[in-house]
Amino acid sequence: MRPVRRPLAEVLAEGPVVLDGGLSNQLEAQGCELSDALWSARLLADAPEQIEAAHGAYVRAGAQVLITASYQATFEGFARRGIGPLRAAELLARSVELARRAGDRREGETWVAASVGPYGAMLADGSEYRGGYGLSVAELERFHRPRVEALAAAGPDVLALETVPDMDEARALLRAVAGTGIPVWLSYTVAGGLTRAGQPLRAAFAEAAGNDQVIAVGVNCCDPADAEAAVRCAAETTGKPVVVYPNSGERWDARRRRWTGASTFGDPDQVRAWTRSGARLVGGCCRVGPSRIAALGRSLDPGAEADPGAGTGPGADPGASGG
Repeated sequence: MRPVRRPLAEVLAEGPVVLDGGLSNQLEAQGCELSDALWSARLLADAPEQIEAAHGAYVRAGAQVLITASYQATFEGFARRGIGPLRAAELLARSVELARRAGDRREGETWVAASVGPYGAMLADGSEYRGGYGLSVAELERFHRPRVEALAAAGPDVLALETVPDMDEARALLRAVAGTGIPVWLSYTVAGGLTRAGQPLRAAFAEAAGNDQVIAVGVNCCDPADAEAAVRCAAETTGKPVVVYPNSGERWDARRRRWTGASTFGDPDQVRAWTRSGARLVGGCCRVGPSRIAALGRSLDPGAEADPGAGTGPGADPGASGG
């Protein structure tokens, strides 16, 4: 029998909750090959045990919310691999179940956030960092709705509308989730105080203001330096709890195909500045592994204890691996 969980929105009213970190970098640390258009979603079919193990590494590090491996999982993407719609729906449901199983091994409450990545993630060409796909809001809604409905049917605690590059896609996603009965968070990817499509953040966050289905709004997959101002803006614009999970701060050199620079993620003062500004769901995205999530949890709650093995073995923070 699964443990009873309070609604996540209720818990956010009490204080910060720890999200997990980058799933792909943890899978690579476990030896998985992700050079595929489906990225980590390929493993839903080929090696689901690896996805569950990656979730488990974050559970041991103290993560309370686990984000599923469905970011790049779409009916269209699976179809290109010869996977029909019935099987694709099963794989989307599996992403929720794998996270749930890992979370249920943790003492205390855990929540599963079903990842709904942007249209650009399906293209697998970096379009999610530009937006402006040339599609109407109605067309984007039609694209997102089948996957949203499949994930909602699997019973996650929340739908994570994440790495959204522009306001049009935010509108489409919010329309697609209406009627599912599942709470959502809306998280933009941003740079320099604007959405990736160049729109003011105050206008972008306002898309979620007044929408009771949205339990948190904020940013992910961005430079940590851009996070604090965005958190303040999200809180001031919407009055809602804020979600923030930036990247490590390293830079991807596309020509040399390697990461450069140093991590700027997770300084305790930085994390506390986010929470003072309204952040209630706090974690990491690309290149942020279990050991950094464990440290983040200690920043939020100095008395917290993560599994001492959370940063070793197959669950190790990958350090130099991609994410």
